Amino acid sequence: MIKDKIIESLNFRHACKEFDLTKKIKDEDFDLILESMRLSPSSMGLEPWKFLLVQNKELRDRLKDVVWGGQKQIPTASHLIIALTKKSYFMRYDSEYVSNFMTSIQHHSKEMKQFRLNFFKKFQEEDHKLLESERAIFDWASKQSYIPLANMMNTAAMLKIDTCAIEGFNKEKVDNILEKYFNVDIKKYSISYILAFGYRVNPPKEKTRQKLEDILEIF
Repeated sequence: MIKDKIIESLNFRHACKEFDLTKKIKDEDFDLILESMRLSPSSMGLEPWKFLLVQNKELRDRLKDVVWGGQKQIPTASHLIIALTKKSYFMRYDSEYVSNFMTSIQHHSKEMKQFRLNFFKKFQEEDHKLLESERAIFDWASKQSYIPLANMMNTAAMLKIDTCAIEGFNKEKVDNILEKYFNVDIKKYSISYILAFGYRVNPPKEKTRQKLEDILEIF
């Protein structure tokens, strides 16, 4: 039953701290994970993200130096993804990126595009006050970048592939490495998280979660 398989996958997923170096993810399986990333939704459908697949050992070693939360995962992962989030350079309502995206990707008519730009302007300026600081608009965009994270982890779990989402790092130091060794323009992008993939070495601890009635109120 599909319901049973969903629950089984959700229970299978855990934050795997070390992966089996002898096991590599099949190309077709990782392609499916990447497709679940690509098909992820985002606010206004503007996809404020970019992803780096890091398989080079030297580059992983440089990351490991500043990622205290990935000391075992980074060297042993079959695949490693860095999630970048677009900054205000891209994500302001009046940016060239937003304008071009609505035309070339979303295929809006001239009238619909203007309507959505006006709506987006109000959303950013008044509703959520995102234009008050670079951090505010980045944090809003970064929230969207976490949706592909969940999709990738859940897809991997359905394939019995382990994952670990990593936020244990010095953000400024990682961004500097990305600028120096990955040619990332850190005026336009910043890291949100790292996601490691592979196959577990050790069995996971028992999953602990609150009861549904403790986190859900019905009105």
